[in-house]
Amino acid sequence: MALLPLRRLIFLLCFFSALPRRCRFLAAEAAPTLVASLPGFDGPLPFRLETGYVTVDEQNGAELFYYFIESEGDPRSDPVIVWITGGDRCSVLSALLFEIGPLKLVGEPYNGTIPRLRYHPYAWTKVASILFVDSPVGAGFSFSRDPRGYDVGEISSSLQLKKFLTKWFTEHPDCLSNPFYVGGDSSGGKIVPFLAQKISEDIEAGVRPLINLKGYLVGNPATGEYNIDYGSRVPYLHGMGIISDQLYELIMEHCQGEDYSNPKNALCAQVLDRSNQLWNEISHPHILYKKCVYASSGPNDGSTERKILKEEVGVLKHPPPRPSMGCQGSKDEWVRCHERDLPYSLDIKSTIKYHHNMTLKGYRALVYSGDHDSVIPFLGTQSWVRSLNFPIVDEWRAWHLDGQSAGFTITYRNNLTFATVKNGGHTAPEFEPERCLAMFARWVSHESL
Repeated sequence: MALLPLRRLIFLLCFFSALPRRCRFLAAEAAPTLVASLPGFDGPLPFRLETGYVTVDEQNGAELFYYFIESEGDPRSDPVIVWITGGDRCSVLSALLFEIGPLKLVGEPYNGTIPRLRYHPYAWTKVASILFVDSPVGAGFSFSRDPRGYDVGEISSSLQLKKFLTKWFTEHPDCLSNPFYVGGDSSGGKIVPFLAQKISEDIEAGVRPLINLKGYLVGNPATGEYNIDYGSRVPYLHGMGIISDQLYELIMEHCQGEDYSNPKNALCAQVLDRSNQLWNEISHPHILYKKCVYASSGPNDGSTERKILKEEVGVLKHPPPRPSMGCQGSKDEWVRCHERDLPYSLDIKSTIKYHHNMTLKGYRALVYSGDHDSVIPFLGTQSWVRSLNFPIVDEWRAWHLDGQSAGFTITYRNNLTFATVKNGGHTAPEFEPERCLAMFARWVSHESL
């Protein structure tokens, strides 16, 4: 079955800006747009969608684009979440369409017409309002008028997000009393605790508007520490039967104290290379799935495969990341992530201290992992959570959905919860949306998983 080519997804992006057949950047600080219907979706949208831009760098004219979807429950009291997606300058549509948003692309043979959309019954907007932001500048629809505005890093883009939130809440004062959480996954998990700490510092300093920050959540999160995030692959791959006992023992023998990203020991480099060869035989985001290019959503019903195949990706022309300001009509290609197109400094070397600081301050934290993710295996995440050395409040146990175990969880003092999602991959909601909604809904409602 042929899936929707990536170059056609730009049609959908234009629809989200409520400008049918016209895709353009809005003027600075333009009024937000309410979107009541979308081509490809039958009938009016069953939720309130607002889109808009917020200027975060006046000198260079850099603006971040957002989609704000109100809770389908009680938006007056339900939490507000800002969501930061992972990847290299990936559009936040990755999260909205493939993970936790209320819309999904219909997986069907592509016939050249407008892609069809369907309602996603396990969206997290069932219980929370979500602010999806294209960050950093250059991701999705976010842009800079001066090319120098694209030269950002993890720290500077986090501070731009903080500025974004200050401006956004100023324009949306009705949301200030709602509980607020910072959320994200994969490499976005590096931004989340740092951003949350910066918001908490503003709160302590009395900076207005006073955001009602309650905590944060990270899924399949990177920390910036290579041997934690990726060094755990070796024991994970061994435990899952992908590398042998003999190879595992050789790695343990020759790689003690080595930096797995740059081993100086020749024997260590040799056995790690063999381990990587075996790892490359499987699908990294979900070890049970077919090995395809990591470019489209995971199937939830088994009817489609997770793929934009290499022959399809090979024909893409990869347009420049800074479209002209006068762009009109549909682009012939949209790229989900701009990998290495633009400068981006990886200057958050480790997030663990921010996790420690935030939880010690009493903010709530949920850390979760798909247990079939080999990109950032749960073993590494579990290890750094343990390294915080908080006393255990609720011992390791199964959590359940419909009378069956849906994963396993442990709760520590200082409102820190770690959970696995059974059969979840990278990222967990792509593969197990029902379980992830149940987990999130319980946690955000202060219920036990």
